[in-house]
Amino acid sequence: MDNERARGLLSAERDRVERLLGETKAAGQDDRAAANADGDMADPAERLTAEEVDDDIAATLKNRLAAIHGAEKRLEDGTYGCSVRSGLPIPDERLEADPAAELTVEEAQEQP
Repeated sequence: MDNERARGLLSAERDRVERLLGETKAAGQDDRAAANADGDMADPAERLTAEEVDDDIAATLKNRLAAIHGAEKRLEDGTYGCSVRSGLPIPDERLEADPAAELTVEEAQEQP
């Protein structure tokens, strides 16, 4: 894959994930504020569950940002597009679908 194309895909993915992370953090803050509000007779467990879901989503998005950062580092190092495990080339189609991919499809399927 062309380096400029890879940079563009990674930048777009970073922007998307950062936007989602911001929205998730805001939703979590709203859930926490609502759970702590005085005078609300709603079931507090529902809001606590929503907070936990928001926290889990935020953690997943942070992991995704780390994966994007790793892909950007590989791009700088000249190893982008090759499996971090085997060094085999990752097909462009896979990188188009997931610009932060670090394994071939076969290697990713082998992981537990």
